[in-house]
Amino acid sequence: MTRMTLVAGIDSSTQSCKVVLADAESGAVVGTGRADHPDGTEVDPRAWWEALQKAGDGLLDRADAVAVGGQQHGMVVLDADDEVVRPALLWNDTRSAGAARELTHELGGPQAWADAVGLVLVASFTVTKLRWLATNEPANAARVERVMLPHDYLTWQLTGRPTQATTDRGDASGTGYWSAATESYRPDLLELAFGRSLDVPRVASPAEIVGVTPSDAVVAPGTGDNMGAALGLTLEPGDVVVSLGTSGTVFAVSDWPVTDVTGIVAGFADATGRHLPLVATLNAARVLSATATMLGTDLAGLDRLAMQAPPGSGGLVFLPYLDGERTPDLPDATGTLTGLTRANMTQPMLARAAIEGMLCGLADGVDALRAHDVAVERIVLVGGAAQSAAVRTVAADVFGVPVVVPAAAEYVARGAARQAAWALAGTETPPEWPLEVDTTVEPEADSAQIREPYAEVRARLHG
Repeated sequence: MTRMTLVAGIDSSTQSCKVVLADAESGAVVGTGRADHPDGTEVDPRAWWEALQKAGDGLLDRADAVAVGGQQHGMVVLDADDEVVRPALLWNDTRSAGAARELTHELGGPQAWADAVGLVLVASFTVTKLRWLATNEPANAARVERVMLPHDYLTWQLTGRPTQATTDRGDASGTGYWSAATESYRPDLLELAFGRSLDVPRVASPAEIVGVTPSDAVVAPGTGDNMGAALGLTLEPGDVVVSLGTSGTVFAVSDWPVTDVTGIVAGFADATGRHLPLVATLNAARVLSATATMLGTDLAGLDRLAMQAPPGSGGLVFLPYLDGERTPDLPDATGTLTGLTRANMTQPMLARAAIEGMLCGLADGVDALRAHDVAVERIVLVGGAAQSAAVRTVAADVFGVPVVVPAAAEYVARGAARQAAWALAGTETPPEWPLEVDTTVEPEADSAQIREPYAEVRARLHG
């Protein structure tokens, strides 16, 4: 009997590490593993490596190929002895908001950054964290010799800590010092931020083999989590992904780079040679868990409550900026609940207002993609919150187009596994892995009934 060729995909996210072992030909999952990460907005990268080893125990040694999908933007800094200098600052750490403003001014404004790297700086991007480090921790900064992203660090560990680390174009495009339009680093911007040059990973081609593991599995370049999800979801033109995890993201594949001077759309590259225009929000699924706690219930209870309320929540509007916000760029903002009346001051109305508020911010992101000629024919809804019946129903009403919910799966890990299979096969395109759809929800309410009050409140309070 012929042995099945197996590939492993790793999703090293903010909260945990997931490993998926799959058949290289069909994508069928044959094994999974999981391990938690420490909480917080800064984490020692060695904790990610320990979690990967735990999650991959009994799986990675069975794989013929492996790849890592990792949370974007995190700043991993190493010294001359390849030791971690300080805990990595994660994408959701907003302490570098001031550094983002400084760097924006120093280069000549938002247009200059959009032209240079396809991004308008916010605290999420790695380049701003390097400026923060240079300014606030000069002793640590003096020790730094190389900078990596989270997925780069894990790929480097998997391949035996080689002298030259590697990354991919997708994750590199979120640093602020690599341009998706020119496919090259901007060392001048790295030096502007940090004050001197640093060693950066080599950008591998999409399906390149960059090394081998101790068990002789080949290692593909890996990519950022959003790029991995795009691969795992086998996106087609007209598909726009809305992902509801710790953060909220809206993205689609594009054949051309996107430059958006407003900063709403980040002009990322994808993991295949194309581009991945993306909008991100800090506040997504945790808005729902926080609201459930406020109402003295759990997520299932919140779901039931929200289904009892009408579209528009009786005029109750929730701006869910509970952790500040990235899009719009409001790092110091707080949440706002407005429009309270005796009629709508009920648990069902608040439950639905929380869901509507979370999704309205992402619907603004979908509109921003449309403005850059990205086709929007259907929404592909993923992430933990996509399993909520209320979220699915409200999403169709808010977005105003059909909402497709794929079967529950670890799509970042699936995308990384698909990239590993691609590298192993050595073909021009990734293998065709069918996407299983759980359900499709059609819009029933007028989206303007929900979105216009939200937009009015946001404009009145934040401009």
